[in-house]
Amino acid sequence: MKVSDKCLSIIRHHEGVRYRPYRCPAKLWTIGIGHVLYPIQGNLPLDKRQDFQLQTQDDRTFSREEVDGILRRDLARFEFGIGKLFPVQLTQGQFDGLVSFSFNCGLGTVQRSTLRQKLLRGEPAEDEFLKYTIGGGKILPGLVKRRKDERALFLE
Repeated sequence: MKVSDKCLSIIRHHEGVRYRPYRCPAKLWTIGIGHVLYPIQGNLPLDKRQDFQLQTQDDRTFSREEVDGILRRDLARFEFGIGKLFPVQLTQGQFDGLVSFSFNCGLGTVQRSTLRQKLLRGEPAEDEFLKYTIGGGKILPGLVKRRKDERALFLE
């Protein structure tokens, strides 16, 4: 199963899109929708990452088509992971909500979640999205909005 265009739109909206390379808060060169350009850079200590230079071919403005292609390739891992973690029949909406959630929180979080446990037991699980709205010890309004959008997708 693949995510719908609606799911892509929600991910783009909540993650934000950058067409020029930038350094994320972890000092990693990033492009598009949270795509790390050089994964090896993540192996460096935080204080050494600033020394990692942007490669000449990447010092440019990426097109929307390129950014969308990168996102599709990145999402393939999450689509596959959700397929493995949920060996049950999912609706397109459920799949979309779960992929968006995992793209933001990680597949490990989904694997350990009560959201997964309830869904696999056939219990209502949609309200579990709303439990994942805390960052840095406080409720973040942006995460509240995202979880509400993911819940709505899930219920479609």
